[in-house]
Amino acid sequence: MLRLEFSIALSYEIDPPGCDFIFSVHAAQTAHQFLVGESLGLSQNLPSVLYTDPVTHTRFLRLKAFAGPLTVRYDATVDIDHHTAQPAQLGEVAVANLPGAVLPYIYPSRYCQSDRLQRLAVKEFGQLTQGYSRVQAIRDWVLNRVTFLSNSSTGNTSAVDTLVEEVGVCRDFAHLMIALCRAVNIPARFVTGIDYGSDPVLGPTDFHAYVEVYVGDRWYIFDPSGVAIPMGFVRFGTGRDAADSAFATLFGGVRGTAPVIQIKAIPNAHGVLVVPQHVPHALSTDGQLERS
Repeated sequence: MLRLEFSIALSYEIDPPGCDFIFSVHAAQTAHQFLVGESLGLSQNLPSVLYTDPVTHTRFLRLKAFAGPLTVRYDATVDIDHHTAQPAQLGEVAVANLPGAVLPYIYPSRYCQSDRLQRLAVKEFGQLTQGYSRVQAIRDWVLNRVTFLSNSSTGNTSAVDTLVEEVGVCRDFAHLMIALCRAVNIPARFVTGIDYGSDPVLGPTDFHAYVEVYVGDRWYIFDPSGVAIPMGFVRFGTGRDAADSAFATLFGGVRGTAPVIQIKAIPNAHGVLVVPQHVPHALSTDGQLERS
């Protein structure tokens, strides 16, 4: 079992009369990701409401802040005991047999225009053997087609834009992979969190976006950007795309600085230090879903 300890500090300067916030920086509690401990600190004396989505396990923190400076600090320790599977054993599920909770992730969405990429997806991947290996082929295609470049996209960049420009950051890689998967009827969703083990050449630790694809009987992790180690991902939120899963959504005049994030692996409950590494098997932090 892997144990990760991390902290997130977010700083804002808020214009009068104030600003409403929705944060998604709390670690999700899932079948294979367990919360050992957490704390939340706010520099303003504010009431807050924490809501957990019963389907995705995303935890949303809502608050209304006053004008002036605001700092939000979240500290947590999580245990991750991944479900593992052999890729060759994971097949695709026919749309007619998908669990109801999976259905939203086969449709086009704001940033993942799978309908516009269907012809390309069928041409590139339609003849491949269905299953985990086809998803891996889509992941590899995106990784090889797009170059990771910091500050190369905006909040309006979509999967189609990334396909054309061939540059992006982690969220852009994720959107393109998701759109291509959905275009060949494979459910895929957008995931936000942080990661242990990203390449230090890319700069300080930051939030990370990756992909979960439904094959077999649960959601499995893929990282189309290739800049991190999937075993070291801490899951926060999931959704159709980035519009559903932003770490902070602001409703008012506000200016923010870059988040300050620290994460490290520490000995688990058995006193064993497990460090994330690349592995050949499929990984999931989600539970099994019953087919319809």
